[in-house]
Amino acid sequence: MSLFKSASERELDSIILKLNMNLSNNYKDNAQANLRELEDALKRFTEEGKLKEKKRLLYESELGVYREKLKGYAHKDQKPYWT
Repeated sequence: MSLFKSASERELDSIILKLNMNLSNNYKDNAQANLRELEDALKRFTEEGKLKEKKRLLYESELGVYREKLKGYAHKDQKPYWT
């Protein structure tokens, strides 16, 4: 981690922090919303050229990990314990 981060990196890190907090508290809907927010922000910063190539690849890798982790992570996919 670098000591000095750009505003776009700080925003992405903030979204990831919120996502991790919602995951740890089992707030499924909020975690899914944070994932969409992360995708949108990363796409916007990439299109605007605000991320260096190395950082873009790092955040895209993290996004892929979270996509896989949150696949099927929703209340509607949850099975009732009595069935």
